[in-house]
Amino acid sequence: MRLTDCHNFHDFRELARRRLPGPIFNYIDGAADDEVTYRRNTESFEACDLVPNILRGVEDVDMSVTVMGQKLAMPIYCSPTALQRLFHHDGERAVAAAAAKFGTMFGVSSLGTVSLEELRRKHDNPQCYQFYFHKDRGLNKAMMERAKEAGVNVMMLTVDSITGGNRERDLRTGFSIPFRLTPGGMLQFALKPLWGINYLTHEGFKLPQLDEHVDMGGGAMSIGRYFTEMLDPSMTWDDVAKMVELWDGQFCLKGVMSVEDAKRAVDIGCTGIVISNHGGRQLDGSRSSFDQLDAIVQAVGDRIDVIMDSGVQRGTHVLKALSLGAKAVGGGRFYLYPLAAAGQPGVERALTLMKAEIERGMRLMGCSSVKDLTRNSVAFR
Repeated sequence: MRLTDCHNFHDFRELARRRLPGPIFNYIDGAADDEVTYRRNTESFEACDLVPNILRGVEDVDMSVTVMGQKLAMPIYCSPTALQRLFHHDGERAVAAAAAKFGTMFGVSSLGTVSLEELRRKHDNPQCYQFYFHKDRGLNKAMMERAKEAGVNVMMLTVDSITGGNRERDLRTGFSIPFRLTPGGMLQFALKPLWGINYLTHEGFKLPQLDEHVDMGGGAMSIGRYFTEMLDPSMTWDDVAKMVELWDGQFCLKGVMSVEDAKRAVDIGCTGIVISNHGGRQLDGSRSSFDQLDAIVQAVGDRIDVIMDSGVQRGTHVLKALSLGAKAVGGGRFYLYPLAAAGQPGVERALTLMKAEIERGMRLMGCSSVKDLTRNSVAFR
């Protein structure tokens, strides 16, 4: 199977499954507990139907959006995800370059594997920074100041990861950073040696946003212990309000799922929220993001930019979210599978196909602009 054989999300997933050692693939592919929320995230779109209009003159289609002050050429962006150079040796460099080519935003995680500064120097498309709140308040302040100096456009505080989710696929394979593989996990690496060759023959793995605090050699701190020991479960709305004031710019909460929390985000001065359940990787049994979108938009959509992620696989999913009032949509696995399987060309192909799906869908919907997508553009069964 080659990259040119990939025509949708499922094809990219299959290509990644064939090329990656099992522990790496399952880290991307897996979710929490019984993975009910993971499955529900995409299934929820099926209960919503698009209602097209005809004879609207759609020769020219403008799919650009403005969200949190950032102009995007297409209404989907590459959400920040951790450990990208573990999946492919180019990691965030490939994703940022592909996003720049398509004029959309990309995200860098606190657990990113390329520095904020390098990516900002190379690319001028919008960049958001996925931030985790640490027990060390001085560390929080220093990391925010570093992001500001680097020129990050949007601070995106992740609020659904007070502790790590129970990802049982990783327990079965022994996936961890540093690696502590089970015999079966080690066999998977032996059966697919190309990943290991690339890992060993390219720049060493590191976490430049946290390299003084997380020891990849297994000494001071592993990734698992980072979530359980360094992140602060006592974080409150007062803490976030202070961060919003300190940042003094576009500030977004990622992981909002209730109307009440959306209203609180408005009250403390956030400029955006991402309705997200972390791709089903945290609390299994929680609502899907799409199921919560309408209620949250109706409550606060006129006062704050509402974004959603989790479960987006098709251009029609993006159109449904926009119709309910989302200002933009984030995607993770939709670019991680092609990144892991083929690097930058893979991400570019995924964005090419997604852009074509959105454009085709808008024409078939009778929409020449994103603003033409309204609540009347969808109906629920």
